[in-house]
Amino acid sequence: MKVGSSVLAACFLLIQVLGLLLFLRGFFPLPVKSQTRKNSVSEYPPEPSAGTSSNWTKLHSPIFNRVVIVLIDALRQDFVFGPKGKEYMPYLTQLLKGETHSFIAKALAPTVTMPRIKALMTGSIPGFIDVVLNLNSPELLEDNLLWQAKQAQKRIIFYGDDTWIKLFPKHFVEYDGTTSFFVSDFTEVDYNVSRHLDNVLKRNDWDMLILHYLGLDHIGHLTGPHSGLVGPKLSEMDIALKKIHTALLSKEEDKSLPNLLVICGDHGMSDQGNHGGSSDEEIQTPLVLISSAFERNHGTVKAPEIVQQTDLAVTLAVGLGLPIPRNSLGKLLHPVISKMTIREQLRFLHLNGHQLCRLLKENLEAYEKDAGVVQFKQAEKSHGNWIQLYVDGNTSETLSNLGNKVLKQYLEALEKLSSSLSKQVAEYDMYSMAIGAVITLEIFGLLVLCLPNALSSRAEFDFPLLSPLFSLLFYMICLLLSAVHVIVCTSTPNVCFFCSISWVIAIGIMMLISAFFCIIVSVMGKMLAKEESPKKTQDSSLYTWSELDLLLLLGTLGHVLSMGASSFIEEEHQTWYFLINTLCLALSQDLCRKYFLVKKGEKGNASIYDETDNEGIYVDTMYDMNKKELKAAKPSIIATFIKNNEKLIALSSPWIILTFCRLLRTLNQTGIQWIHQPDFGHWLTSSEHKPELSFLVAITLVMIFILTQGRCSFVSKVALAFGLLGVYSYRAAIGNVLYPWQQNNNKDITKGITEARFVYIFVLGILFTGTKDLLKSQVIYTDSKTKSLGLWEVYSGLILLAALLFQPHNLIVLVFCLMIQTIMTTFIWRLLKYDAAQVTIMHYWFGQAFFFFQGNSNTFSTVDISAAVVGFENYVEIPAILLTGFVTYCGPLLWAIHLLYYLSMETNRVSTSVAHGCYCYAVIRSLPVTFYIILVTALRYHLFIWSVFSPKLLYEGIHLIIAAGACVMFAAVDKNHILKSKD
Repeated sequence: MKVGSSVLAACFLLIQVLGLLLFLRGFFPLPVKSQTRKNSVSEYPPEPSAGTSSNWTKLHSPIFNRVVIVLIDALRQDFVFGPKGKEYMPYLTQLLKGETHSFIAKALAPTVTMPRIKALMTGSIPGFIDVVLNLNSPELLEDNLLWQAKQAQKRIIFYGDDTWIKLFPKHFVEYDGTTSFFVSDFTEVDYNVSRHLDNVLKRNDWDMLILHYLGLDHIGHLTGPHSGLVGPKLSEMDIALKKIHTALLSKEEDKSLPNLLVICGDHGMSDQGNHGGSSDEEIQTPLVLISSAFERNHGTVKAPEIVQQTDLAVTLAVGLGLPIPRNSLGKLLHPVISKMTIREQLRFLHLNGHQLCRLLKENLEAYEKDAGVVQFKQAEKSHGNWIQLYVDGNTSETLSNLGNKVLKQYLEALEKLSSSLSKQVAEYDMYSMAIGAVITLEIFGLLVLCLPNALSSRAEFDFPLLSPLFSLLFYMICLLLSAVHVIVCTSTPNVCFFCSISWVIAIGIMMLISAFFCIIVSVMGKMLAKEESPKKTQDSSLYTWSELDLLLLLGTLGHVLSMGASSFIEEEHQTWYFLINTLCLALSQDLCRKYFLVKKGEKGNASIYDETDNEGIYVDTMYDMNKKELKAAKPSIIATFIKNNEKLIALSSPWIILTFCRLLRTLNQTGIQWIHQPDFGHWLTSSEHKPELSFLVAITLVMIFILTQGRCSFVSKVALAFGLLGVYSYRAAIGNVLYPWQQNNNKDITKGITEARFVYIFVLGILFTGTKDLLKSQVIYTDSKTKSLGLWEVYSGLILLAALLFQPHNLIVLVFCLMIQTIMTTFIWRLLKYDAAQVTIMHYWFGQAFFFFQGNSNTFSTVDISAAVVGFENYVEIPAILLTGFVTYCGPLLWAIHLLYYLSMETNRVSTSVAHGCYCYAVIRSLPVTFYIILVTALRYHLFIWSVFSPKLLYEGIHLIIAAGACVMFAAVDKNHILKSKD
């Protein structure tokens, strides 16, 4: 069966996406969980044996009467314990010298809100994949502190981020939620919380009050942690804390139990104001417990102890007299109970250790040999001896010493048990990983094996489908894999995703793997037969490798191999910056060869690149379609200047591109090592430089229109102009830029919903016009001009969408992207007549570089979630996911669409350009994914597997999905394939 190269590449990548998704499902393990979902009072263990009459089996009494949890989103620990805290939070700083316990609570990656709320309320470590679910928080069904409080008839009130309402939909007797996605709003989101304080603090009809403030997080996303807006926001939080603390103290006069005020953050923020990664600024959050039950610090501020964020759930459960959440991995914060009797302290630590041992037993087969379990058993035995002495009325120093010894044993055992349970999070579903990896490897193998035929002059491959499917080898492999599936799924006690799916689907995947293996064997057999043919040996030296070919090959392979080092992943942008700089030097060398090694009068037959081409007419074809049309209609000064100075401009073009790239590097610092360094983007986005940013945004929008409109129809030009005006209006509405007549203040800031929707209308209009022209060119078979016009209009629509979603200072990236593409098209690719494979790899390299020029990295902290709600009043899941994905991968996507546009114009010269480009794009995208799957499997127990390698794996997975979509578009536009199918 003959299949066109573009269709083959698209199908292969789509199947590889299936394999990758299966691998990801096995690689990202489910959190450590108990088989029983909820904890109950009836499961309370008795006090260690000391006679039945003294066993403590009832639920312990609460330590605190009321608890107020003030969660300040993105509160870094240095905002409380550092200079900013002393300057802007004087009341809290004074409290730290009194009856408080201060901690630095470490949050685990991914440092985004929803997983961190889960960790705070359940004490468990959420699955790493929860970072994807953060945009749509489902109801939390596992045992948690709020469920236990509700079961104990405690009344809970909540105000703040509506993520809590989604996670705990039936737990609050009163609530008022605020959406967390309008990052341009850092005033109203906190006012909606604080406006309830005066009323609720006067009342006595509640037991728990949870307040989640969002303004600080929004300021971080907009302007960063060093913005002048941070200080006033911290002062606002300090005033709210003073009001809450004062009210709690006044309520203790007629109560026997003290109240507790908890101040914490869900995560921190990086020096760029984002979060999601694992830098110290993102994972270290303050945890301050304030209560009259604690011992005073005598006017000194103690250095905060470093604890885990998961320790809060068990501490609050003990403090409120509730059962510890069943899946909690946390340790009781001992300073909280240090003023209680030694018997009560030992009892609380015993309950915590018993719960951790039970959870470890349900998740580890040989749990008895765990060091923490062994030490806990020893402490439990010593605890029983202490109880015996206590019941007997012994009051000697022996009782005190033994009690302190048992206390120390319990604390050490809890540390080891918690550590052992945390390691269980890295238990992988190896069977699902293996199936996904095999599919991915087979697809990459087929892509490589089919490469010679797919890039041939016919751009098609005779795909052997029927013969392998009816071979004995196919049925033998199917039987073997089915037997393996039965053995694995019936013998392993662990939960396996691939075993949990329908057997029909599982057998279908087994048959798919068997078929691909047989096809690989068949293709290799044909290739070996051809190599033995004497006719083919004479053609082996027809193609010679140029320096540029070697650079593209070695650069691509070198980047793939570099992913084996965590430092190269963290600083991947440096690799791409180096590669495109080296590429520009190689292009400069090729241009020098063309102009200086070829005599002026010998253009017809002296080219060292294209001896078979007609060089006599090449000068007329070096300009792109737009310049030809302009020249035919009305010669312009610019077109005349370019024609007269073609040599000078062409020779200088690589150096101009180098200059552009160097300027872009100063715009956004990224990576890990130097991300804290100031950059031009920080300077532009600071509030005092808003006039400069406004001027720059206006200039860049004008440049985008100039660079884009030339190849558009008149209707699209008008839509583009109005759309870009709408972009500026949107940025002015949300306060990023100023109108010429506007003062630099924040009084007129809105959400800009009307302005953004105005732009969306023009984006959809341009995309509709382009799609209509594409369909016309494919169905009616008009000339290539209609197809090129349609592709460019689709590209222009995406440019307009990017201009709306990009941060305002990043519009420079968009302008330089258009300028580099124009220069490369006019003076390099066409002039030097590079083939489709070379142009495809260059587009891919520049697309990767522009991914990092935007300020992206391989950590989640650089994902711009503010784009998800541009033009929406409420969070809408599908548009939010699509817009966030588009703005994150805008660089690679725009370069891929431009590649399709360029190759479609090249079909007049080489009819198979689009097919060749599509296949090369599939190979170059499949290579790093395949290598990285093998790599992370081998390094799954690496120290940095969750902080470095796992985020990169998710980035590669999403990039593969986008590349598969791009290849589908290539195959749809490949008119050469359509014409062949007709024949």
